[in-house]
Amino acid sequence: MGNEATCKVRFGKQESKGKALLETNEILFRGDFRLKIPFSTVKSAKAVDGELRLQTAEGLAAFQLGATAAKWCEKILHPKSRIEKLGVKPGAKVSLLGQFDAEFLNEVHALTKSVSKGKAASDSEHILFAAESKDEFSALSKITKSMRGAVTLWIVYPKGQKHITENDVLAAGRMSGLKDVKVVGFSATHTALKFVIPLDRR
Repeated sequence: MGNEATCKVRFGKQESKGKALLETNEILFRGDFRLKIPFSTVKSAKAVDGELRLQTAEGLAAFQLGATAAKWCEKILHPKSRIEKLGVKPGAKVSLLGQFDAEFLNEVHALTKSVSKGKAASDSEHILFAAESKDEFSALSKITKSMRGAVTLWIVYPKGQKHITENDVLAAGRMSGLKDVKVVGFSATHTALKFVIPLDRR
């Protein structure tokens, strides 16, 4: 989930109060009318007097966000890379379990040489587990046994599917004794949920 705000939005001759949602790659608005503005289509973005103004091919969208306008504008103009959102630093020890696309594998290998595939290394700082179905959650007990200290476990799963939902992933992580702390958009098709060992058990 990104950042949410209840605000008033002007778009062309339309004006409505509703809920704005700043996602990883787009901004959404639901009120008397709906907007979906991918960052890639924004021609210009600026924050003026507490208003976020986005120029698009369809016209100007103005979000009355107050103090939040400048922060949202910065995120739209300079979105974090996927690796930054996952918190993986150069040289970090990473374990990859499951199938990841070649583009992501290249991103990881460009950042660190300490990559374990198919097995959660005991000294990992980040474990990424790709689960395409609930059947794969059976691997979690083995993964959690290998986790130590402040290691993070990201469960990457398909978004918008009925056979594996966010609630399924949350339940599986919690049943394994982990605490969910963050969710990020992993790709156009997948979401990533972050889990950690609760502080009192480290």
